[in-house]
Amino acid sequence: MKDIIKDSLDKSLTYFEYRKLVSDFLSQGKSTGNIQSEALLHYSNLNETRMNRLEKTIVITPENVERLKLLKKKYLWLVISEGWCGDAAQLLPIMHKMEVLSDNIEFKIVLREENEALMNQFLTNGGKSIPKLIILDSETLQVLGDWGPRPNDARDLIRNYKEKHGVLDETIKTELQMWYLHDKGLSSQNELLELMRLIEIQE
Repeated sequence: MKDIIKDSLDKSLTYFEYRKLVSDFLSQGKSTGNIQSEALLHYSNLNETRMNRLEKTIVITPENVERLKLLKKKYLWLVISEGWCGDAAQLLPIMHKMEVLSDNIEFKIVLREENEALMNQFLTNGGKSIPKLIILDSETLQVLGDWGPRPNDARDLIRNYKEKHGVLDETIKTELQMWYLHDKGLSSQNELLELMRLIEIQE
């Protein structure tokens, strides 16, 4: 596992490097990943606009700012993502803002298609769902926990829709984005910091 993580870290990007990479692909009429399609390009363009907006509007609550400052150890947050992923577009700006507010979090991103071995270690119900956050000890690279691909209430929204309709179509994609809009990043902040609290208790 450690060798897989080291290999992925060699290919990892900072948040702003990731944003530039996705933008550069879009300027060429492409999305990240091995498969190119009009749909993926469309989603990538939507996500670019979405992330630009969220970087300006997402607020980490004062309570969560304090919780970030209380972290005792150094952590590396490694996220598996792709530019076309709608959940990633909603969640990466939150993680980035949390990194900025904490001296103890370093945030890196890797592309799923370039890191298959890593992705296979963190499947969700057997699938390669992203984004997937892997929380590592900065010094030892020990895996301390993982989170994703979306907050619990959003996960339940998707699961219930699929159970009822049998598919995940444009209707539920729109409903999911509306859920994120109304949630304003609060569920993600709270779940991530609760996970960090539990990790520190176990240390």
